[in-house]
Amino acid sequence: MPTNWEERYSRQVLFAGIGAEGQRRLAAARVAIVGCGATGSATAALLARAGVGTLRLLDRDYVEASNLQRQSLFDEADAAESLPKAIAAARKIAAFNSGMVVEPEVADLTPANVERLLAGTQLILDGTDNFETRYLINDYAVKNGVPWIYGAAVGAYGVTLNILPGETACLTCLFPEPPRGTVETCDTAGILNSVANFVASVQATEALKLLVGAKDKLRRTLVSWDAWDNTRSEVVADHPRPDCRTCGARDFPHLAGEGRPHITLCGRNSVQIHERQRPVDFAEASRRLQPHGRVQHNEFVLKFWHDPYEMTVFPDGRAIIKGTTDPAAARSFYARYIGS
Repeated sequence: MPTNWEERYSRQVLFAGIGAEGQRRLAAARVAIVGCGATGSATAALLARAGVGTLRLLDRDYVEASNLQRQSLFDEADAAESLPKAIAAARKIAAFNSGMVVEPEVADLTPANVERLLAGTQLILDGTDNFETRYLINDYAVKNGVPWIYGAAVGAYGVTLNILPGETACLTCLFPEPPRGTVETCDTAGILNSVANFVASVQATEALKLLVGAKDKLRRTLVSWDAWDNTRSEVVADHPRPDCRTCGARDFPHLAGEGRPHITLCGRNSVQIHERQRPVDFAEASRRLQPHGRVQHNEFVLKFWHDPYEMTVFPDGRAIIKGTTDPAAARSFYARYIGS
């Protein structure tokens, strides 16, 4: 812990719920945040300023101009450079708290890498935009006995839930199946930045309670708000459901990779192509693509524009194709310019 920590965290140490011992516990804590979008970036900033010693930031995406309305760790320069969100967030945090460790991971959390990316963390926070990843986190957390906090925001609506494996209901207890049919997303309903920050504030506060050992203060309900209509609801979640597939039967289909579809990203008309084990040489790819459209790259991403699509390629071969929600069209475009 830095020598000036007493001054830096003095107002927090004065708070009776934390105190000097709680601050020391925060300094020793290791937390993973999955997703550095609106809620994830705000939560990361709050926990970094609160003195959490190590933050592992996982995000598959890059910064663009439409993010700046609500994603508080990014600026126009990050968007212009198309920096991966995990990298941009780590840089910003280092600028205001150099005494902590930030571990950025530019990756999509999948069954193949979940053990590696979440290993060694004592709390997982949800900053994702899809239920496929949330169920994967839930499977990992319940199997390994790691607490996690579910959170989501869309439009003026926010929701969050603390999940303590073996003690409280897990995600599958409350939602045995993912939502069916059409559901609202940031792309269709928009989002208020204040709602994303509100959910992040609640998540961060619950995280502080858990990290300093104040488990008796943790909320044990699923709580939701509509900030525009001024409505609020709570669902009791203080015990696991006996017939839960995850808690009771200890069946973890999402860890096994069952039913993972192409995912349309929040806020964009896009499809993600999963192509690991295909390292991409950006300099060589740029040379090949230049005759076919506009191309630029840095050490983190390569971007290629060819009407009507925009493709962002990551070093491991993963890509985001913007301009379609049709996986077949995205796959065809990827195969044509990167390979099949």
